[in-house]
Amino acid sequence: MQLSQEQVRHIAKLARLGLSDDEVKKFSTQLTNILQYIEILNEVDTTSVEMTNQVTGLKNVMRDDVINNDWTTRDELLGCSELPVERDQIRVKPAIE
Repeated sequence: MQLSQEQVRHIAKLARLGLSDDEVKKFSTQLTNILQYIEILNEVDTTSVEMTNQVTGLKNVMRDDVINNDWTTRDELLGCSELPVERDQIRVKPAIE
C-alpha cells in the first residue's frame, strides 16, 4: 500500500502540520514503510500469547479513604495569613485598579 501525497497532506492537516512539497514526498515514503511493517506484524500468530498491559509487576498503591472531621476553624485559618485581616477577611491587593 503506497500512500499518495494527497493522503499525506490530509494526515498532516489532521495533525495541524504545515509540510513543504519536499517533506510530503519524504513522509509519503516513510509512512508507507511504517504501514508495510505493521502489515508484516499483523501476520504474526498471537493466538497463544497471553495479553499483557503491564510487564514490570508494579502496582498502583491505593489507601482507604478516611473521613476526617477535624476541620480547621475560620479563626485558625485567618491566623495563618501573612496578609492583614480586616472584618474577618484577608485583605489582598486589588487585581484591577
